[in-house]
Amino acid sequence: MNKTVIILNPAAGSEQAESWRERIESIGHGVALFTTSRSGEAETLARRAADEGFEKIVAAGGDGTVNEVVNGLVGSGAALGLLPMGTVNVFAMELGLPAHNLERCWDIIQDGNTRLVDLPSANGKHFVQLAGVGLDAQVVKETSLAFKRSFGPLSYLISAAQIAARQPPRLFIESENASIDEGSFVLVGNGRFYGGPFPFFKHAVIDDGLFDVVVFKRLGYLEIIKYLQDVVFSSDIRVPEIEYFQTRHLRVTSEENVPVELDGELVGSCPVDFQIREKAVPVLAPATSSS
Repeated sequence: MNKTVIILNPAAGSEQAESWRERIESIGHGVALFTTSRSGEAETLARRAADEGFEKIVAAGGDGTVNEVVNGLVGSGAALGLLPMGTVNVFAMELGLPAHNLERCWDIIQDGNTRLVDLPSANGKHFVQLAGVGLDAQVVKETSLAFKRSFGPLSYLISAAQIAARQPPRLFIESENASIDEGSFVLVGNGRFYGGPFPFFKHAVIDDGLFDVVVFKRLGYLEIIKYLQDVVFSSDIRVPEIEYFQTRHLRVTSEENVPVELDGELVGSCPVDFQIREKAVPVLAPATSSS
């Protein structure tokens, strides 16, 4: 029996759903293929596959699909494989997978080389790449699916522009490694990249047992957006308005209703507790994949 299963999220490419399916079927010829029809289903399918003894569980989709599959296979010993599709798959970039070459990604899955990566969680829900408390989660919250289908990645910018004029929330930071206790926007990274091929978390390594945290201090949203660009395009973070630290545990609270996103999906709101388990997930990665 082939111990590999592919979990495909055809909505990752919406209009091209059928062609994605055909392409995946031809690549993974003879391998079990489950297709999701709604949000959250990839997690259920991954859990079922793990219970049935599949050794390699492959997420075919974007970061949201990877997130769901990881939440389903955690603790099973099954290895995570990636066939990166959808608008963006930041975790695949982090691992050094060739994003636009599904055939090569499939070869990597079959080669069976695993890398143990850290498993972060927020209020008990796992994520693989990043989390945001405040601005970016608010953007995700206010960008409807219909809006995304009409405008694609631009939809997030439009939502951000609408939010930018508002007063940001007051977030309270609790961590033994933080030298500040308050901010307007918090980003938590497991890997280096945020939102695409942008090395935002400069010192992050996905198997060092640490979160990389970026806190924007008491800034307005327009200033935050300006500083986001500074962070992306500079080799290190030296501006006093931004605090950057590494930690194993972080708690963020607020007196307001502030949303939280994990791997680009909205998961709830503050208060939020971040924990990390070192080298807890085996991921099928290129043999040279190490930071």
